[in-house]
Amino acid sequence: MGNGNLKGILNKLTIEDIDLKGKRVFIRADFNVPLDENLMITDDRRIRSTLPTINYCIDEGAKIILASHLGRPKGKPNQKYSLAPVAKRLQRLLNKEVTFATDCVGPEVEGIVSKMRPGDVVVLENLRFHAEEEKNDEKFAKALASLADCYVNDAFGAAHRAHASIVGIPKFIPAAAGFLLKKEIEYLKGVVSNPVRPFVAVLGGAKVSGKIGVLENLQDKVDKVIVGGGMAFTFIKAMGYEVGDSLVEPDMLGLAERIMDNLKRNNVKFYLPVDCVIAQSLEPGAETKIVTTQEIPKGWRALDIGPASCKVFSEAIQDAKTVIWNGPMGVFEVDAFSRGTFAMARAVADAYALTIVGGGDTDLAVHRAGVSDSISFISTGGGASLQLLEGRELPGIAALTDRK
Repeated sequence: MGNGNLKGILNKLTIEDIDLKGKRVFIRADFNVPLDENLMITDDRRIRSTLPTINYCIDEGAKIILASHLGRPKGKPNQKYSLAPVAKRLQRLLNKEVTFATDCVGPEVEGIVSKMRPGDVVVLENLRFHAEEEKNDEKFAKALASLADCYVNDAFGAAHRAHASIVGIPKFIPAAAGFLLKKEIEYLKGVVSNPVRPFVAVLGGAKVSGKIGVLENLQDKVDKVIVGGGMAFTFIKAMGYEVGDSLVEPDMLGLAERIMDNLKRNNVKFYLPVDCVIAQSLEPGAETKIVTTQEIPKGWRALDIGPASCKVFSEAIQDAKTVIWNGPMGVFEVDAFSRGTFAMARAVADAYALTIVGGGDTDLAVHRAGVSDSISFISTGGGASLQLLEGRELPGIAALTDRK
């Protein structure tokens, strides 16, 4: 996707619009990485995805101040959520010294920043150790902004949150999009506004309520919609079938019917599972059966799509030119119910199409299936990517400085 297309999509400053030489640059990153019980990082993809922005700033001779949240420390310091392991990993990835500050505001941080030289990198302690971060407290945002000359948001995964480090800092200093943020917008917004056809949306996950906005925004833009995961059974129930003890959102039945009518009116092909893997519990080793979706007995619930659905869904995306996938096809964390999601991951990876996978569980599934290298773009933000696909503006993007 060329930059020309992006101009219309993103009328905000990007990192390349700013003269960074000798400037203190505050980069809001998304270093919310998984840690094991020994506080070792188990997956550093989020850190790696910000490297292009960090390296560009180093090359331009900027002084780099990195900030992020990690986990949910509830507004007070908690060693379990310290960014110290992130600073250590970053040092290895950048192959240069990284200074770690034990807070994100206050005299100690100001002292460290005042001594910085061009090319230096400092990582601040977890922003959420201060309750003011999530409250978008103006004084706190001002204190963060005072550390730098300009601000770069590269935290797409947090761009849907109106927090101090996301929407507060840009009130005080020029604010631009980093390379990762720019790429996310380019793919997610670009595809929805101008897809190469046939355009197929694959939606899964537990609840219809979480994906309603996406379905409503895409219903007149896509050629096919495939729905799997727990959310499929609200649609199946809305069609008048019994679904045993499968997940259903009763208050969504009317809406599910309306969406199916709209898709039909727009000549969009709509696919639901034709068979499923059922069990009476999620316990490993529980008895499982494969039945058609119209024959789920009472006391049993559907926990994955079945082999026939995998085949139908795979065939439906074979001729696609653009595929967006958000949400797993079943409870893929349990081996017995992982086959549908992994089959979908392989089908999406094999499609001769621009393929976009939206954050969170789907990202994990694609990596577990071993096909992540064959996907065109994997979004780093679950909630944020959904909001963009719903056609909503993200607070973190809206807050950036407009292009002149």
